[in-house]
Amino acid sequence: MNEPKDPEQTGDALARGIARAARRAVHKAKYEARRAARDGQPTPWRAWFDGSARPNPGQCGIGAVLRGPDGPGVELALPAGYGNSSEAEYRALIAVLEAALEHGACDLTVYGDSRVVIDDVNGPDALAAPSLAAYRTRVRTLATRIPGLRLRWVPRHKNLEADALSQRAAELHHA
Repeated sequence: MNEPKDPEQTGDALARGIARAARRAVHKAKYEARRAARDGQPTPWRAWFDGSARPNPGQCGIGAVLRGPDGPGVELALPAGYGNSSEAEYRALIAVLEAALEHGACDLTVYGDSRVVIDDVNGPDALAAPSLAAYRTRVRTLATRIPGLRLRWVPRHKNLEADALSQRAAELHHA
């Protein structure tokens, strides 16, 4: 027959389980605090952009997604002329900012996987890429019209939807 468990052993196991759960909760809270400090709090409006050039330089395609507080939003997949990958990325950013203005977006966080473009826009004027100056000026002009705009870099694997749209748009050039 089964003997009753020692209440002291059962209590120890319960205490260990509670301690593990508490450590996990503390770890999760610290992770969320680091993420919020890095990315800022989620905003009601969010957008993702990507541009591609085939070959580089070559025919450009741009992709972008805009999501508002009410859910479904706008998807863009457009051919964007000839240029290099940084120009394509900038064209995609400009397109999504223009779409955001058309839809009355404010408090918008825009995500892109191009460090060149994100750093160029967010960086000091002295470090701006001269060859991208016209694009940077256009983005900064649009940005003044969108209250609460934030521009954030994300790794490519967190920008897959915009990437797929830009690739699809690039394919339109080759069709």
